[in-house]
Amino acid sequence: MNGRLQVFTDTAALCLYDLAALKHRVEDTPDWWCIAEDELAEVNAGNCLFLNLGEDGQYEVQWSLDDSGKEVETALVYQIHVPSGTVYLGAADDVTGGELEPDESCGGVLLQLEPGNYACIVLRENKQIWITIKPSLQSENSLSGLIRI
Repeated sequence: MNGRLQVFTDTAALCLYDLAALKHRVEDTPDWWCIAEDELAEVNAGNCLFLNLGEDGQYEVQWSLDDSGKEVETALVYQIHVPSGTVYLGAADDVTGGELEPDESCGGVLLQLEPGNYACIVLRENKQIWITIKPSLQSENSLSGLIRI
């Protein structure tokens, strides 16, 4: 399965995560992830990927759940854990927090995956972003800094 979406962000970031993986953040402040240590802890635990873009604006995101996505040697690979199968891909503006979770009214998309672990292969060229999501044995990352694409 493949798809494309236009995403506008005024937080200069996209996010990708299973809604159940961040349930513990529902009661947190809406901008909890703006604290670098909190963002990095969730990314390394495989609960969420925050793709920091460097600037606000509109981006075209092409996603793939099979091998038809764009892959090159310069692509970045990150791991996520998908406990429920309902995965949000969209602007980080709508990440779980402040007693809210993203839904169909947000500018992103809710993907349905089989529960498990996934590798997310990310490539960016200007305002275009490609994300290929494939099953993986790993669920965690070991990054020392935030993801900047």
